[in-house]
Amino acid sequence: MLNRVILMGRITQDLELKTTQSGVSVLSFTVAIDRNYARPGEERQTDFIDCVAWRQNAEFISKYFYKGRMIAVEGTLQKRSYDDRSGNKRWVTEVVVDNASFTGEPRQQNGESSYQSREQRSDSPRQEQPKAAYHEPDNKPISIGGLDDFEEILSDDGVPF
Repeated sequence: MLNRVILMGRITQDLELKTTQSGVSVLSFTVAIDRNYARPGEERQTDFIDCVAWRQNAEFISKYFYKGRMIAVEGTLQKRSYDDRSGNKRWVTEVVVDNASFTGEPRQQNGESSYQSREQRSDSPRQEQPKAAYHEPDNKPISIGGLDDFEEILSDDGVPF
């Protein structure tokens, strides 16, 4: 059997890291994902997928992501039930996050994401943010050999194509 989910979308709300009574970090959030198609004459639809992260994954996401930021998550789909305050049984289907990744959002010239960083937003609950939290790779070309390292093939014999 296989239960694997990979999603990429935008976080829809401000993140609030919580701790269980036993001291385990937990973070619930929703990811908005645009569908790949739209019916003629209609706007593209968006799906809102509930996610939950635990322990280090929860701490990582709450530290480096925020509302509006693109995120890639990988995990399993899980369905659970609970009783609401009125005693009615409610069902929830959510992605239990095993991995969360940066998506390589386009950067502005000043090095910031195209969306406001946590320091720039006035509604941010956190005041401290590490300056070197995450750096994009330089994307400089890497030389792994020169033209002298290759050999010219003079015959078609034995070439499979």
